[in-house]
Amino acid sequence: MRNIIVDKLNQTSIEDIDIEIVERKGIGHPDSISDGIAESVSQTLCKEYMDKLGEGKVLHHNTDEVQITAGESNPVFGGGEIIKPIDFLLTGRGVRKFNGKKFAIDRVAIASAKKYLDESLINFNTETDAVVECKIGPGSGDLVDVFKRDGAISSNDTSFGVGYAPFSQVENIVFSTENLINSRSFKKGKFVAVGEDVKVMGLRENDKIVLTIAAAMISKHISSVEEYKEIRESLKEQVYNSAIKQTDRELEIFINTADDNNSKTEDGYYLTVTGTSAEMGDDGSVGRGNRSNGLITPNRPMSMEATSGKNPINHVGKIYNILSNQIANDIVSKIEGVKQVNIMILSQIGKAIDQPKAATSQLILEDGYKLEDVSKNVEDIIDAWLDDISHITQGVINGEYRTF
Repeated sequence: MRNIIVDKLNQTSIEDIDIEIVERKGIGHPDSISDGIAESVSQTLCKEYMDKLGEGKVLHHNTDEVQITAGESNPVFGGGEIIKPIDFLLTGRGVRKFNGKKFAIDRVAIASAKKYLDESLINFNTETDAVVECKIGPGSGDLVDVFKRDGAISSNDTSFGVGYAPFSQVENIVFSTENLINSRSFKKGKFVAVGEDVKVMGLRENDKIVLTIAAAMISKHISSVEEYKEIRESLKEQVYNSAIKQTDRELEIFINTADDNNSKTEDGYYLTVTGTSAEMGDDGSVGRGNRSNGLITPNRPMSMEATSGKNPINHVGKIYNILSNQIANDIVSKIEGVKQVNIMILSQIGKAIDQPKAATSQLILEDGYKLEDVSKNVEDIIDAWLDDISHITQGVINGEYRTF
């Protein structure tokens, strides 16, 4: 028997409140780069362990302490250069030796980080624009012991995960806007000049939505101030045309509001050489950006846990955050009458991860429905996901779930 709690949430739906704020940091934002590297290194270490120990044999590790120290650049219209490379420091913990086998953690981690940068940042040259250093140390003895105990996999922390569903209209617009701008198909023709460091901030004030977007532009693809302004206006039009299809509310778009539109030189505009502000003074760390559902949502329940880079075997700070969102989406898609759901799952260190201290669901129901109409079905979905919690682990290793 699991401690599953189904309760009614005595508040209005997210769509009915007056003020809603939603943010997404794009894949080229320094914090998102840190998250992406941390998760990539963890996935690669999982495969390194399994290659040498056998399928499913993943040893204790956490690589969620990636730190980016910004470089220095000189972007100019039609060109530009990196003056000081960006420093990427990989820290955390991992098992380097087990049952007589050694694991090349440093080599694997550095290669994984570079591969992630190559695949994520189109205009970034890993060989000349980055210095990647690995300082991953041995795992904490007590946590490794918890990790190796026989029987059901035990939680290595007392922590909680939070999820909710469905996305609100503003959440969907913010999420899809960043995904549009950073899609490879979008970055062709005129929009080849738009870098990956895109931050989208959404504000809904009653029935008006305002998107404020910061988009790093690539200096070598822009010849003049006039061309920069033309690309910025075209980007604004494209974003508006995409977002307006998702709402009947009033919509307003702002892009690069810090630009000095009276400036005749590069200094007045958001120009970069590589497409990320990490080249010019903006540092980054794991866990400072998007939550595991891809958004930052102050109007919603959130966990401050850094999901990216934590091991997917028994770190509930990772597993429960991903699991909560999967459960929430399953509930709203499968159970008639559920308008909105919040999920909170709490663990205890050393206890089986499929037996949380509490798995709580808070529901807002459609008119005409009562809690007793849906509670058994909600409980069944939560129980089924916990019963097959290893699916989350395998999905994370295979890169099937987002962590930022």
